[in-house]
Amino acid sequence: MQNVSGTKVADIKFYGLSTCPWCKKTKALLDDMGIEYSFEYVDLLAGKERETVMAEVSKWNSSRSFPTMVINNSKCIVGFKEQDIRDALKK
Repeated sequence: MQNVSGTKVADIKFYGLSTCPWCKKTKALLDDMGIEYSFEYVDLLAGKERETVMAEVSKWNSSRSFPTMVINNSKCIVGFKEQDIRDALKK
């Protein structure tokens, strides 16, 4: 996972695809909010690394769709849902 520095408001893991416009919007929102998070573009992974990440995504999102954001290992937001993200991160 790649880390993006910012204000630490939660443990945020963002899984997306490098070609997905909704993933880009979600990442841009997090960047605009100035929040620290970790992210992985699943389509840029291969082999065991990709299998491991997809197994993690599957735990939170059975449809295995993107973007998938996990907050504090307790809440998952699937898709670009700006208000849900802002509410979850109190911004």
